[in-house]
This record gives sequence, C-alpha cells and structure tokens, in this order.
Amino acid sequence: MSTKRNPVGWFEIYVRDMNRAKAFYEGTLQIKLESLPTPDMGGDGGGLEMWMFPGAMEMEAPGCAGALCKMEGCAPGGGGTLIYFSCEDCAVEAGRVVANGGSVFREKFPIGEYGFVALACDTEGNTIGLHSMK
Repeated sequence: MSTKRNPVGWFEIYVRDMNRAKAFYEGTLQIKLESLPTPDMGGDGGGLEMWMFPGAMEMEAPGCAGALCKMEGCAPGGGGTLIYFSCEDCAVEAGRVVANGGSVFREKFPIGEYGFVALACDTEGNTIGLHSMK
C-alpha cells in the first residue's frame, strides 16, 4: 500500500547575492538557514552555493524541503514558479518583508476555506507567497 504525499520533493530559489538573500529569508521568516555541502561537480563545484531551509534533511517531516542556491547560469526572477511558505499568520511575516530588504506585492488576503496569503518580492527579484490559515 503506498502513501500518497505531495509530489513536490525539493525546491530551489536562485539568488545573485547569497548574503543578502540569506538575511532576507532569515529575518522575514525568523529562521536560520544551514549551509549545504555542494556535490562534486568538478573543479570549483560548478560555482554552486546552497543554504537549506530548516528541516530540509528530515525526510519524514511534513512539507517540502528546499534551499537558496547561487549557481552560474541560473538567474533569479519573478514570473515563473511561486513558492508558498507556511506561517501562523502570514500578515506577521509580510510585515517583516520591507525591513529585510524586500517588497510586499499584495498584503494578506483571504482565499476562502484555504486560509489567507500574502505575496512578496525578495531581495533577488523572486516572488514568494506566504500562507496561513488565520
């Protein structure tokens, strides 16, 4: 018998300035990112630098694991994939966005029985979502 789970197993948010991006996510989400050793990609590691979100290596934990990534040839930017971060009250995290160098695209708004979301842009130009049930 197989257990159904969310098919998304990993995400990467590409950045230009890792220190700036780390400060944004750590300050906005009140978390601590952890350095992820880069795989052997030959020579300089392919210019890859990764910082994991908390719990990323806990395979049985709920939610989706992921990391901030900096790699030559992979530029950040909005308009493509949108990642939502779970929050207790998304208005709280949205309230931290500007102080951490980002901008709020849309303040908290209801999405019916599925709770609330707010949309923001990080310091690298990526659009992210913040989701909560209250």
